[in-house]
Amino acid sequence: MGTILIGALVILMVAAAIRSMVRDKKNGKSLQCGGDCSKCRGCH
Repeated sequence: MGTILIGALVILMVAAAIRSMVRDKKNGKSLQCGGDCSKCRGCH
């Protein structure tokens, strides 16, 4: 029974993380870019 509860908790956490990433992507944010070009240390 404990294994099922832990498994369900892990699945819920992964789903919440994916939902958050999708929501950020729709709002124009990305994982690679914070949007502040003055602090960018990228390849530009």
